Amino acid sequence: MNTLITIVMFLFGSVIGSFLNVVILRYRTGRSVGGRSACFSCDKKLSWYELVPIASFATQRGKCTGCQARISWQYPIVEAITGILFVLLYARFAYLLPTMPLLFGILFAYYAFIASVLVVLSAYDMRHKILPDGLTMLFAGAAFVGMFFLKGDALILHVPGIWDLCAGILLPAPFALIWLISKGKWMGLGDAKLMIGIGFLLGMSGGITAVLLSFWIGAAFSIMLLILGGFVKRGGVFSMKMAIPFGPFLALSTLLAVIWQLDLGFIAQMFGGSF
Repeated sequence: MNTLITIVMFLFGSVIGSFLNVVILRYRTGRSVGGRSACFSCDKKLSWYELVPIASFATQRGKCTGCQARISWQYPIVEAITGILFVLLYARFAYLLPTMPLLFGILFAYYAFIASVLVVLSAYDMRHKILPDGLTMLFAGAAFVGMFFLKGDALILHVPGIWDLCAGILLPAPFALIWLISKGKWMGLGDAKLMIGIGFLLGMSGGITAVLLSFWIGAAFSIMLLILGGFVKRGGVFSMKMAIPFGPFLALSTLLAVIWQLDLGFIAQMFGGSF
């Protein structure tokens, strides 16, 4: 049964990921997310079998069946990532399903929405090097509301602690200052705005952990790109001057903190100490 549910969750997530691709590509273009999908090159309307998540990209070999234009790898990647995230969120809350299915459904739906918004923000940042205010504020608003209803894995109407309330202000403050001092050269203001939602979602301890993880993952990714670039072309195809969006690393670290319940105690264990 668990294997079947896992497969269903992945398929469900990949379908949601297909919709997220539409949002990513049409957001702020003046086009609505409704209407039939079409090839961007020849405007051919896509049939249902050309819209099956992941599988259609594979069977069409990454090309439009009409004009043979290449289809962006963004489509299957976003669909697969969303599917994997839904599976991980199911695994995170699966223990609630046998005894408290309603609570499981609420928690899963809430965090699936959060994950979906972060996927859209990450892909949009990768494409356009910007985190749009509308999406970052949607994320922050959902996280803020969740503070008053979610306490751990329990659904309880309550007033959050002072540190949880202040996390959405204190966490982004140093990075907003970095943006101001560097005039946007070292860090974008959108990254600081994204941290507002991260602070409200994870609280101070979890938020700090997510930010630290994002820097470590970002640094590892940058080093990997530079090393791989050296193999691809003498002198490297990547350089330290290359702009790498930071939003996806923040989003990834936030989701890792949610799924594995990471906080400063996790950081302390890594260094053999305690906070």
